[in-house]
Amino acid sequence: MTSPIKLALGPLLYYWPRDTVLSFYEQAASWAVDTVYLGETVCSRRHELRHEDWLALAETLAAAGKEVVLSTQTLIESESDLKALRKIVDNGRFRVEANEFGAANLLSKAGLAFVAGPALNVYNPDTLALLANLGAMRWVPPVEMPRAMLTAMPIPAGMETEVFAFGRLPLAFSARCFTARHYNLQKDACEFRCIDHPDGLTLNTREGEGFLTINGIQTQSGKVHSLAHRLGELVGTQVTALRLSPQSQHMGDVVATYREALDGTLPANKVATQLQPFLPAPACDGYWLGKAGLDLELPLTPTPLPQGARG
Repeated sequence: MTSPIKLALGPLLYYWPRDTVLSFYEQAASWAVDTVYLGETVCSRRHELRHEDWLALAETLAAAGKEVVLSTQTLIESESDLKALRKIVDNGRFRVEANEFGAANLLSKAGLAFVAGPALNVYNPDTLALLANLGAMRWVPPVEMPRAMLTAMPIPAGMETEVFAFGRLPLAFSARCFTARHYNLQKDACEFRCIDHPDGLTLNTREGEGFLTINGIQTQSGKVHSLAHRLGELVGTQVTALRLSPQSQHMGDVVATYREALDGTLPANKVATQLQPFLPAPACDGYWLGKAGLDLELPLTPTPLPQGARG
């Protein structure tokens, strides 16, 4: 039996060559994801694909039966950024994910329903109710939100909840480009070095342990957040979808593993083992448990998700 919980492919957070991006989404058209988020959310200097290219990809994926959502940039720093944002809001075809409140405001004024992205950092019911009044029909909780807090959150009627369930966690954004700084370059003369790091640049502690990941102006976790072994804990949380964040290798295998786990064709106690070869770094799940984000606690007896039961 197919689980009613949907799978979503989050926006691409890294800077890949044009042909790599096109090939990735050509493959994604056949993956068992219900929703695909498209667009540049991290840095306005990344121009391998233009607005028209993202729209063309959106049409292709929509024709393959996917719900397509266009994601907005998280930091708006210039008039050109604002112009790009308006183009996304005015696309006239696809739903939009707002990743900062300026985008939410523009979408609300246009009378458009939208997705409230994780960068909006919604931690209380008043803010969530405000976004619902503005037109948000789906929200993505902050990646640090634990299950206990999510379970206790009053969700406005009719609003969907999509949880970040796989990938390096997007933790912070800055006006400074850390990748450029790593190469002793200025942000405006960065030589687009991000393209040399398809899964970000690992930042190690003095002891040599992977601690964080540098991705341009974005700071990510060093480990890969995964809820694949905790799907049974979605019961009671009102979760309607899981977001899987793109990585450069084995993404199709990751999607397939989550789909099998949700549908019950992969036993709960084998999910973590099957997923392990597809991870570019060690797994973590600490935030979901209300602990340090880099912690990993594999349950002794993983609870399967009841089939036919909504989260």
